[in-house]
Order: sequence, then C-alpha cells, then structure tokens
Amino acid sequence: MTEIQQQLFQWQDTTYRAFQLSLIPTRDPETVIGVRMPQLRAYAKALAKGEQRETFLRTLPHVYYEELLLHVLLLSGEKDFDRLIAETERVLPHIDNWAVCDTFSPKLFRRYTDELLPYIERWLLSEHEYTVRFAIKMLMDFYLDEQFSPAYPAKVAAVRHEAYYVRMMAAWYFATALARQYDAVIPFLTEQRLDTWTHNKTIQKAVESYRIPDERKAYLKTLRR
Repeated sequence: MTEIQQQLFQWQDTTYRAFQLSLIPTRDPETVIGVRMPQLRAYAKALAKGEQRETFLRTLPHVYYEELLLHVLLLSGEKDFDRLIAETERVLPHIDNWAVCDTFSPKLFRRYTDELLPYIERWLLSEHEYTVRFAIKMLMDFYLDEQFSPAYPAKVAAVRHEAYYVRMMAAWYFATALARQYDAVIPFLTEQRLDTWTHNKTIQKAVESYRIPDERKAYLKTLRR
C-alpha cells in the first residue's frame, strides 16, 4: 500500500463510508475508503506543495475512490492551461461516478473559455458517460453569464446519450440556465426541444430552485409533458 493510501485509511470513517456508498452505486464498494471531503481538500492542498504531486498524478488508474477525488482536486488547482487540458483528457476516461465528475471544476478554465470550448464540443460527443457529463457541467459552470450564447444550450439539447447521469446533468444545466438566461432558454421547453424525461426533470429542478421567481415557477408547471 502506498503512503497516500495509508494516510487515507487513517482517516477512514465507516459511518461516512456507508453514506457514500448509498450515493455512488456505480462504484465497487471495495474501492471506497470513507474519507470526508474537508480532509481530502486539506490533503490535496498539502500534496500540491510536495514532491508526491507529480508521481501521484502519473498514477492512473487509481485503486480507490478517494484517490480519484484527490486527483481531480489537485488538477483543479493547476495554473497552466495546456498542462491542465492534457491532464484533464488523461483523467476523464477513468472517472466512473457523478461525485468525482462534479467535484472536478478547475477555476483556471474561467480565464480560457475561448480555448476550452473546442474541447467541450469534442467531449459532448464522447461515448463515455462521465466525459459527456463533465462537458455539460463545464458549460453550466463557465458559460451561463457573460460568456453565454444561445448556441450552448442548443449543444446540450443535441446530446444523444441515454445514460442516466448525462440526462440528469442536462436537466440540471437547463434548470440553472432558466435561472440565469431565462428568455434565451425558455423556448427549449415551450417548443419541446428536449426529450420528455429531460424536459420534465428540468421543470422539477427549476421549480425547486430558490433562484427562480414564483410566477415563473407557476408558468413552468403548466409546461409539463
């Protein structure tokens, strides 16, 4: 067992492990240790300053879920765009659950939205469930404010991937977009441009959102299919 694995097991919380397993049913239970996220974030910061960082990032695939979380936490702090892109493309095929996928959100990408977009467009076409989910999440994280274009929700609507975690992310994307770009996004519902499941899940998540006014929620309810 590596030094990093030994440290993770020292922080093992079996009660939290049981909770984690209920949230990530796609993960082999034997590969989940049960370490709380604040400890992982603090450990990632410590590793980022040491010699172990590069060795650890070169080690793929990892054995444990928490190692994969550490990996994306370390990459989220990367300061070089080209290196970040290369490492992102290396790790994406190894992401096998929504929790790791959604934890991975490098702040550096906000400064390079033009350069990032071609990669997102390619990731949207991937057959790998969590690569597609990650691509949609990047559009949600970095392209719903000043970088927004109506072309971006159209790209999400065009995704044809039946995996549950892709469709759920698409619904989350459209619900968030309704809160931030309502006029541009509402036609995707009124014109029924989404499949029925994503359409209705978008409305459900939007109605649950505190960022959407009550009068708009009332109208969205009338659009259910």
